[in-house]
Amino acid sequence: MPGSRRYDNPAAYLFKPAQWETHRTEFCHLVGKSPDASEALPLVMDELDEALTDLEEVLKRGDGPVRLNDDGELVISPLTAEDIPTEAEDLHAELERMLPNVPIASLLVEMDRHTGFLDCFVHAGGKQARSPQLKRNLIACLIGLSTNLGLHGMAASCGIPYDVLAWTAEWYIREETLREANICLVNYHHQLPVTAMFGSGTLSSSDGQRFPTRGKSITARHLNKYFVSEGISTYTHVSDQHSTFGTKVIVATHREAHYVLDEILGNATDLPITEHATDTHGVTLVNFGLFDLVGKQLSPRIRDLGKITLYRMGAKADYEGRFPKAGPLLTKKANLDLVADHWDDLLRLSGSLKYGHATASLIVGKLSASSRQNALAAALKEYGAIRRTIYAAKYLSDEGYRRKIARQLNKGESLHALRRQLHYAREGKVTRRQPEQQSEQAWCLTVVTNAVVCWHTEYMGLAVGELRGAGREVDAEVLAHISPARSSVVNYYGSITVDYEHELAQLDEQGHRPLRTAAVDEPGAGL
Repeated sequence: MPGSRRYDNPAAYLFKPAQWETHRTEFCHLVGKSPDASEALPLVMDELDEALTDLEEVLKRGDGPVRLNDDGELVISPLTAEDIPTEAEDLHAELERMLPNVPIASLLVEMDRHTGFLDCFVHAGGKQARSPQLKRNLIACLIGLSTNLGLHGMAASCGIPYDVLAWTAEWYIREETLREANICLVNYHHQLPVTAMFGSGTLSSSDGQRFPTRGKSITARHLNKYFVSEGISTYTHVSDQHSTFGTKVIVATHREAHYVLDEILGNATDLPITEHATDTHGVTLVNFGLFDLVGKQLSPRIRDLGKITLYRMGAKADYEGRFPKAGPLLTKKANLDLVADHWDDLLRLSGSLKYGHATASLIVGKLSASSRQNALAAALKEYGAIRRTIYAAKYLSDEGYRRKIARQLNKGESLHALRRQLHYAREGKVTRRQPEQQSEQAWCLTVVTNAVVCWHTEYMGLAVGELRGAGREVDAEVLAHISPARSSVVNYYGSITVDYEHELAQLDEQGHRPLRTAAVDEPGAGL
């Protein structure tokens, strides 16, 4: 359709052939792919053989959680609950008793002292003189929007006039500045010593969280499973270190899979993300193909994995001969000729996304909806089917890998719980109606959530250091089971007073407030 972005040919958004000539070599080197299909596809075939070899060994045992039944069908038993050491719960309770009680406003002042994240909020008109009260006003706005109090409610709680908060939010709080502030917090959290015990920062996950809305909005939809009336969805990307590096407001009825790659490719933090986990909602053949072509690994937890169609890259007799147990599961042959014919176009598509020439959510949505008449979409889905088969074989043959993916998805759920705890006012209903306003509110919630995670992680490190200094042995493997998203010492409620200078005066030379002594305080005093 001429002049239409929604119904235009997907190829119209990619690098032009002349542009691609200048980027092809660099891109292929960057993602480790050969520009020649005759070299690239045999390597993929070797990957498939290696994965099937491991799966064959598992199926030969015949009595594990992954096995074949009498009819030769794949049986996948659910993972048992992870055995979390009781020492982890005991240690977490002890650390919580040592952490100082802190109001949310004080926490944000302290994190600004360490990270300077409030300096990322610059005036929309450019460089402007910053008044002494600006940071106080910014903190009040962040709390008002993240807790869903709104600026009117925050003005009544903290005593700062509404027009002052409204002016500050209008000129300083927008998605651009919120993203920069969030990068500051994520990067600071990434370099804290305790953070490395949670994960390396190479694995991430994404999931949608639904919030009901009040009033009409173009992004709100009916979804009976989650809302009484209408609501929106915020799609967040979380690292294995419990930090949130991406947030996007989407229509609740849109498929989440279209938005998985956006924040991965747009990641501007220091997190070296190489692998990404989702649940079934984030899975399409297009995503499997694109993730591999941009040099990343998609590692979803797929519902009814034993019922998906698995692909082989050769004759049926050959695979069944080499893999008597696993071979018969590969019921369809991939169209390698189609993939080879469009290999350069697939690389050009991936390069366009990698270099930011096109938005991943737009391209993924269009290609996922394309009929088999579109040759590029068909080739990408064929390649995605091969990559999904390789992943399924690896996933089924390694229980430790399955647990790693489940553990990462659980980290995302724990952060959902923290956001719900923060977003308490008006029964959690979003009252802002414009998409830009909803996006700003979602990013405010992300920034404050990351500030809480940063603060909790840092003080956990101080408390662990004190215990070790007293001769206690604190195992790093036990610490890895403790989530910084669970904190009972932060107060989100009540009358809020933001006294920036007074709060700074409470900190020591290193910018910390004193720990509580567990031996002096009553058990559960901070609960």
